Amino acid sequence: MMRTHLSSIGDLIGAAIVALVISGAGLAVISRVDWPAFNSSNVATALTTTGQVAAIVILLIAVVLSRTGKAGRLIKPLSWVGISSFAAVTLAMPLGATKLYLFGISVDQQFRTEYLTRLTDSPQLADMTYADLPPYYPAGWFWLGGRYANLTGQPGWEAFKPWAIISIAVAAAIAMALWQRMIRTDRAIAVTLASTILALMYVSPEPYAAVLVLIGAPMLVTILHGLRSGSRPAILAGGLFLGLSATFYTLYTGLFALTTVLMAVYLTAMAWYQQSNKTTRPGDVRSDRWRAVRDHGLRLVAMGLVAGLVALIVWAPYLIDRLGNKPASGGTAEHYLPGSGAVLPTPMLHWSLIGALTMVGLIWIVLRFRTRTVAVTYGITVFAIYLFCLLSMALTAAGTTLLSFRMEPVLAVVLGVAGVYGFAELAGYAVRRFGDVRTVIVVLAALAAIAVGQSIPNHLAAEITVAYTDTDGYGERADQRPPGAQGYFPEINDVIGHQTGRPQADTVVLTADYGFLSIYPYLGFQGLTSHYANPLAEFDKRAAAIQTWSEADTTDSLVEQLDSSPWRPPTVFLFRYSAEGYALRLAEDVYPNDPNVRRYTVTFNPNVFDDPRFTVTNIGPFVLVVRK
Repeated sequence: MMRTHLSSIGDLIGAAIVALVISGAGLAVISRVDWPAFNSSNVATALTTTGQVAAIVILLIAVVLSRTGKAGRLIKPLSWVGISSFAAVTLAMPLGATKLYLFGISVDQQFRTEYLTRLTDSPQLADMTYADLPPYYPAGWFWLGGRYANLTGQPGWEAFKPWAIISIAVAAAIAMALWQRMIRTDRAIAVTLASTILALMYVSPEPYAAVLVLIGAPMLVTILHGLRSGSRPAILAGGLFLGLSATFYTLYTGLFALTTVLMAVYLTAMAWYQQSNKTTRPGDVRSDRWRAVRDHGLRLVAMGLVAGLVALIVWAPYLIDRLGNKPASGGTAEHYLPGSGAVLPTPMLHWSLIGALTMVGLIWIVLRFRTRTVAVTYGITVFAIYLFCLLSMALTAAGTTLLSFRMEPVLAVVLGVAGVYGFAELAGYAVRRFGDVRTVIVVLAALAAIAVGQSIPNHLAAEITVAYTDTDGYGERADQRPPGAQGYFPEINDVIGHQTGRPQADTVVLTADYGFLSIYPYLGFQGLTSHYANPLAEFDKRAAAIQTWSEADTTDSLVEQLDSSPWRPPTVFLFRYSAEGYALRLAEDVYPNDPNVRRYTVTFNPNVFDDPRFTVTNIGPFVLVVRK
């Protein structure tokens, strides 16, 4: 048994190393060629399809070898190479001519890039924006990305793309190794390919979420096994995964935790029901029932303790401050309700290959729920997802949500995996009914995978286009068009360094151009929006303070207010020039409206900075003010 567990751990490590080498090498090769921009040429799409077909061929070779029993030692490495190649080429080739990842440095990717930049500058856990605060947004993926950036010598913003692609490729390979541990190799390959395609299509813009979705699909089966059998390795593995999830993404951790609790409740209820059918004495039945409650409860608690200890790696600093009654206000992370969050996700009703796959998956879960462990696992998971969505919608009456619109990727992957099981049973029936038609089935499955896989770049076309139209940290646009105002950022950074003589990470900047904080590890006085703000930062009170500062009509008044600030005040102000004065375009939460953010402008009187205590420099459309 110990040898088996060590072998499994070895497979996981081997899969991760293979994926790291394959994806890293692929990125290096792609970066050496001067590709045309994705949004102005079809070359990247053509080469992406070519790479995907090559990866699927490698996976098919592994399937054939596993069915024939030949070259047994090559099967797993080939499958790891194939799946990591597929994941890497699907993202790397369309982004081959840009240094930016999906969505560039815009919208949500702005704060994610800022976080990676912060944790590249220093391995110490810290808030992405604010000075002297522990992180509120889980730091796990970003901290690892920061170490990757340090290792490769890249600035954080530039490392975001390769780290995102590498981490997704590694997660796909680890998922493959996990599935191979549980089911036969050919089916493991089909399941992992399906889940990887769906994850890339639905959740790749959030790479840390994609990692959890890919690994979570097989780990949910492990969690059920641990709760049902009491297997200590399974309980430990489940706890470690839940803890890892908590260090990566709070929302999915909530879903996985809810699913785990529902699994324990289901198993306990089934054990209770089965005991009632036994023809033993009533006293023995009651004893066995409570023993089932105790056993499943203890297993759940043990898994939770392991998860909690792992989660504390990144959550402990924040929890200590909150439990210490440090002031907190202004965070509104749950205040977002797009149209997709107001309805239940139904990918199985879409008229497409994915719709067909997920519909078969749903039918298979219903038909096999009482007899198959995977069906039980995913049946409970689907129930948990819909329960989570309904709770989120119900909470809108209380003025908040659970951000349930993020649940569709998990639902699609879970139903897609179940769909592979369903089609496998249909294939078995076809063989029994029509003879040996396995070759036909494999060819059709491969064509379906290619058809859906090659549609991913077009599905992500908007996200990819932004990566080419945004201005990067070197002041360039990948589509070779003139850069935006962000092209002045390198000059602004040089001037700040010359005028302050202080390290970037020890300089607080007040600006509404948050892309500047994404590229350079300056501390920010105010965050992008309250939805990504650390509650300990008191976003609302800072916004009120900025409004008050903008109303100052003398230098002495402004300086006095800055010096009496309860937070570390800014020493650098990066404004936009306007006819009314020096402008900052800020944001406030207006939930339940959609959009949930209202932009407003505060304008500072230029005369306030006409004083020896400040240095004013005009750079393009920006006004840089540095306090001496």
